[in-house]
Amino acid sequence: MAGATVDVVIVGNGVLGLSIAYEAALRDPSLRIVVIGPNARPTAATTAAGAMLNCFAEVTSATDEHPASRAKFAIARDALDAWPAWLERLDDDGDGSASATWLPGTLLLLVARSTSHTTKNFEAVHAALKQYSEPHQELDPQDLDEVRAAPHEPPIRAIYLEREGVVDARAVVASLETAVRRRGLVIRDDTVAGLVEANGRVTGVRLSTGETVAAGAVVLAAGTGTQRCIEHLPAGTVQPLFLGTGFAAETRRQRGAGFGHVVRTALRAGSCGIHVVPLGDRREYIGATSVVHLDPPEGPGLGIAQAMLQFAVDKFDRRLGFSQMLRYHYGHRPVPLDTYPLIGRTPVSGLLFATGTYRDGFHCSPVIARHMATLLTASDTEPGPFDHFLPGRVPIETLDVGAAVARYAEEEASTTIDFGAHTPYFTGVDAGERVYRQAARDALDRLGTPIGLRPEILGAVIDADDHQMAKLSESLRALRERSPERV
Repeated sequence: MAGATVDVVIVGNGVLGLSIAYEAALRDPSLRIVVIGPNARPTAATTAAGAMLNCFAEVTSATDEHPASRAKFAIARDALDAWPAWLERLDDDGDGSASATWLPGTLLLLVARSTSHTTKNFEAVHAALKQYSEPHQELDPQDLDEVRAAPHEPPIRAIYLEREGVVDARAVVASLETAVRRRGLVIRDDTVAGLVEANGRVTGVRLSTGETVAAGAVVLAAGTGTQRCIEHLPAGTVQPLFLGTGFAAETRRQRGAGFGHVVRTALRAGSCGIHVVPLGDRREYIGATSVVHLDPPEGPGLGIAQAMLQFAVDKFDRRLGFSQMLRYHYGHRPVPLDTYPLIGRTPVSGLLFATGTYRDGFHCSPVIARHMATLLTASDTEPGPFDHFLPGRVPIETLDVGAAVARYAEEEASTTIDFGAHTPYFTGVDAGERVYRQAARDALDRLGTPIGLRPEILGAVIDADDHQMAKLSESLRALRERSPERV
């Protein structure tokens, strides 16, 4: 059954899909654009996000290791500058029913029991702040009245980032929906089941109802849901997406005034930085986990949820233990095989991607929208950082195989220490790392393709069952056949 014909179909009604539609409509009001996605947004990353506008606080010791990492950081810096004007424009274009307010300020803590991995990342944040003259203050941890950490977790260093903060993700989405509709664009409550192709070109989408929507261009911005469409493309066209599952708790304060700004750690091994985000009315968002899977789990794991909440109580404020649990948030972040975004035109004519943003999609959405709108409305684009992240690329390898195995073992050993592991003096500090190195080597042998995977991806591969491993091996073989010199 044939349906409507439009200029652009955007698959995905999260912050990226709506932002791209809005920015493209601003550039060319004559464009007929339809945004397609289920209103409920099950497991969407946008609606589960704490929505920290953190750029420098996300820096790690690896940020400067590779051109792609530096390009990703450049995009994040651009987004940090763009958010105030972006929110003001959304507010001006709204109807007054929804407004998203930016709350500036992020307190970055290094606590006494931090591992060497977290400490190196904290130092990298500090160095980047100074290198780029980003406004910040180094504080005496003893003067932080709002921090009431456990006796064994006292803060030993603290940096206040003046421009980085938080905005309500759900309010931003509501503002975007209002702005998009006020500009005459269509938002359809539906699910895309597949792509429509003709003569090697994508010409539209097929909906779950069987209806088709013809379009001059299709933008896949459906987060982890994009993988369904990747599987319908010729093998090796685009690398596969993993699911970075994230859990967070929304609570209400019972003791203490709570935090007036974001408080967080630097990035930790195998996870996001632990953070508490103020939501107003004594509510706080405590997050967040980051566990990568090949297939979606049924829900958050009890152990990881318990550990995250305990970390927040111990590292930030023991009074959090008295807070009431209001609800939990659980979402799936889109994580490409190489962990870098998939942004721009694909090798298939008529098809563009805006996904694979891992933890940075919300923060970078104004800049990604600007770039994608340029691709949709202009014939030429200037070279820039997005050139590293074309969807048709082969996986970016920032580590060789040996270094990838070593990095995975180091981070896993660091994570076990974070969880309270102790080893006797006669065991040696590298005993655990030997076990993790062997597990990584065994997994890569099963995979059958030598490739330097990031630690969180390698962990998911180690846990893969035979069916998952076979699918991943087939995908890598297809990528190798398409470009053997790089895979």
